[in-house]
Amino acid sequence: MWTGIGWWWWVGVVGVLSWIAYACRSEWGKSERVRRKLRAQGIRGPPPSLFYGNLPLMQKLQSQSKPSSLSSHHSHLFVAHDYTSNLFPYLEHWRRQYGPLYTYSTGTKQHLFVNEPELVREMNQCLTLDFGKPSDVTNRLAPLLGNGILRANGLSWAHQRKLVSAEFFMDKVKGMVGLMIESAQPMLSKWEHAINEAGEAQVEVAQDLRSFSADVISRVCFGHSYTKGKEVFSKLRTMQKAMSKQGGFLFGLSGFRGMVNLWRRKEDEMGKLEREVESLIWELVEERKRQGSSEKDLMQLLLEAAESEEGVGDHLSKKFIVDNCKNIYFAGHETTAVAASWTLMLLALHPQWQTAIAQEVAEFCPDGMPNAESLPNLKKMTMVIQEALRLYPPAAFVSREAYGDIKIGNLLVPKGVCVWTLIPRLHRDPDIWGPDANEFKPERFSDGVSKACKFAQGYVPFGVGNRLCLGKNFALVELKVVLALILSRFTFSLSPNHKHSPAFRMIIEPGHGVHLLIHRISSPPSPHVPATC
Repeated sequence: MWTGIGWWWWVGVVGVLSWIAYACRSEWGKSERVRRKLRAQGIRGPPPSLFYGNLPLMQKLQSQSKPSSLSSHHSHLFVAHDYTSNLFPYLEHWRRQYGPLYTYSTGTKQHLFVNEPELVREMNQCLTLDFGKPSDVTNRLAPLLGNGILRANGLSWAHQRKLVSAEFFMDKVKGMVGLMIESAQPMLSKWEHAINEAGEAQVEVAQDLRSFSADVISRVCFGHSYTKGKEVFSKLRTMQKAMSKQGGFLFGLSGFRGMVNLWRRKEDEMGKLEREVESLIWELVEERKRQGSSEKDLMQLLLEAAESEEGVGDHLSKKFIVDNCKNIYFAGHETTAVAASWTLMLLALHPQWQTAIAQEVAEFCPDGMPNAESLPNLKKMTMVIQEALRLYPPAAFVSREAYGDIKIGNLLVPKGVCVWTLIPRLHRDPDIWGPDANEFKPERFSDGVSKACKFAQGYVPFGVGNRLCLGKNFALVELKVVLALILSRFTFSLSPNHKHSPAFRMIIEPGHGVHLLIHRISSPPSPHVPATC
C-alpha cells in the first residue's frame, strides 16, 4: 500500500529522470542540428555515439599510441619523425580518412578540423570578437592562467591585449637586448665550468634555457630577477605537467572517472598550487609598490591599469594584476625556451649550419656580443630559427570557438563549434612544402616565408589572425641573442644520452630534454671562410 511520502518520492524520481532524459534529448538535438549544417556543406566525419560523441574512439586510439623514443644512434630519423601520429593519433586517423577538413564530436561539443591553407588564410582575416578561445579548454586552464589574456575572450581580451602588447613592440624589444645578454651569463658560465680536461661537457640544455628565459621575462617585464621569481616558475611548471597528464587536457580523453579525478586533483593539488602561485606573485607586486619605480615595464603598466579602472574593487584589481602576471610568466618563457631547445638539437644534427651561423656572428657581432643593430644581419640564423619553428613548433594548435555563426570564406561555422588547426601537420604537408617537407633545410627560407612554401599561410608558428602571438618579436630577438652567445663560445653535438621523444604538455617539448656534448671554441671562427650548407 502506497503511503503519501512514498508516492511523492516516486513522483520526484520519475520527474528527475524525465528532466534528465529531456535535457539529453535537447542537447543531442542541438548537436545534431549543428552536424546537419556542416554535412550540408559537404563536411564529413566519424559518426558520434549518443552521449560521448567520438570520445570512446579517441580514448582507444590514444591508449594504443605508444610514445616513441629514439636514441642518438637514430639521429638521422629525428627530423622525419612523425610525432603528430603519436601525440594526436585520433586527429591523424581521421585526416587520413576524411582529408584536411572534417568534423567530430566530444560529448555534445562539435569540432571542425581545418588544415586547408585557404581556410587558414580566411581564419587569419577573421577579426570578429565572436571567434575566440574554446571555452572547454580555457576552463581547464583556469588554475594556471586565471582570467588573463591567454584565456580571455571578447572585449576583456581586446582590452588586455591593447595593454600588454605595448610592452612587446619592436622598438621596445630592441632595448631589451642588453638584459637578455646579462640573463644568459649564468648559463654560459655554468657550461664553461662543466667542461672537463678533455675539453668537453655533457649538458641538458632544456632546463638551463628555461632558467635563462625565465630570468629574461622577469627582468624585462617585472623588474626583478629569476632568483626572486623562480618559485613562481617552478610551481607553474608543476601545474603545467599535472594538467597535461594522461593526454586528456584538450578533449577530456580520460573519461568521466578521469574528469572526476581531475576535479579532485584541482581541489587538492591544483588548488594548493594556484593559491601558492598567486601569493608569491602578489608578494613581488607588493615589494614593487614599496620600492616605487619610474620604470615603464609591464608590471608598472598593469599597476596603472588596475588603478585607473573605475568601479573595480580591490579584489578584482588584484586578480587582474596576478592573472596577467601568471600569463606572461608562463607564455613569456616556456615557449621561447622550448623553441631554443629544439633549435640547438637540430644544429647538433647539422654541424655545417653551426659553422655558418658562428661565422655570421663573428662577422656582425664584435666579441660575440649581439646588439640591436647586428641582429637583423644574422640572415642564416634567421633561416635556421624559421626552419626549427616549422619542424618543431612549440604551439600545437590554432584553436577557436564560434560564439555566434561565423563565415570563414565560403564555410559557415555554426555557433558553438570549435575549430582546430594542427600546426605541425600543416608545417609538414608535402602539398605545401614539397617532397622534402620532413627534411631540415633552412635554405628554403632564404627569400622569406612567402617563397619558402606554396601557401604562406601554411606557416603559422605564432598562430594566425587577430590573436597572433603578441610576444613574437620578443621571442625571435631572444632566440637570436641566446644562439649568438652560445655559438660564439661553443660547438656541440648530440650526447649518447639523448632520447628523442616529443611530448605534448600544453606545448610540444622535448620529452626527455635535449642532451648535448659541448666543446669550448678556442678562437672565434673566421667570418671570411664560406660555409657550405
